Amino acid sequence: MKLNGTYHKLDKSQTLDEFLKTRGYNPAIVAVELNGQIISKGEYENTIVDDRAAIEVVRFVGGG
Repeated sequence: MKLNGTYHKLDKSQTLDEFLKTRGYNPAIVAVELNGQIISKGEYENTIVDDRAAIEVVRFVGGG
């Protein structure tokens, strides 16, 4: 699977929520594109990530 342009091995399918948490992302403060589609936060627990997935994760950062 590909995460933010880099290939990674995914040992098993898991929900998007699990996938994000195991990689240190806080699902509440990121936006996710999965295979070219934006996934709403309400769907993170119902969306399955497998070894063919292409994911882009964007973190929101405050500043001035």
